[in-house]
Amino acid sequence: MSRLPKLAVFDLDYTLWPFWVDTHVDPPFHKSSDGTVRDRRGQNIRLYPEVTEVLDRLQGLGVPVAAASRTGEIQGANQLLELFNLTRYFVQCEIYPGSKVTHFERLQQKTGVPFSQMIFFDDEKRNIVDVSQLGVTCIHIQNGMSLQTLTQGLEMFAKAQVGP
Repeated sequence: MSRLPKLAVFDLDYTLWPFWVDTHVDPPFHKSSDGTVRDRRGQNIRLYPEVTEVLDRLQGLGVPVAAASRTGEIQGANQLLELFNLTRYFVQCEIYPGSKVTHFERLQQKTGVPFSQMIFFDDEKRNIVDVSQLGVTCIHIQNGMSLQTLTQGLEMFAKAQVGP
């Protein structure tokens, strides 16, 4: 695939992990001696199984990665990114309540990457609708981020670049 995005953007809740960080789990989080991440109640917190491989694949392709999340639990989301050792992948994080359009406008300002050169993965249809109006290639995901979803997304992005 010669036509790769210049920025891959991921939602967090139900995209990288199977819960809403502001309602389903109980921050603060910590890493147990056995390496598992747990919340304040001791509940085991996990990513979707292929998330690290997806981020590794993008890194290997030289595609920078960013996060865009509307959660109100900003500290908790950032803490999970650190505990799962995912911060090393992200060049930019926009994590705060509000419109995803604002997240993307800020990503565009900070990275200089045009919307047409971005790909976005999210589980919420309303975010896909809003962000696609900016000209971003948006992938609606159903059961968490996977390598198959990444491959399909990158193919969709490459096709969108061909143009007339």
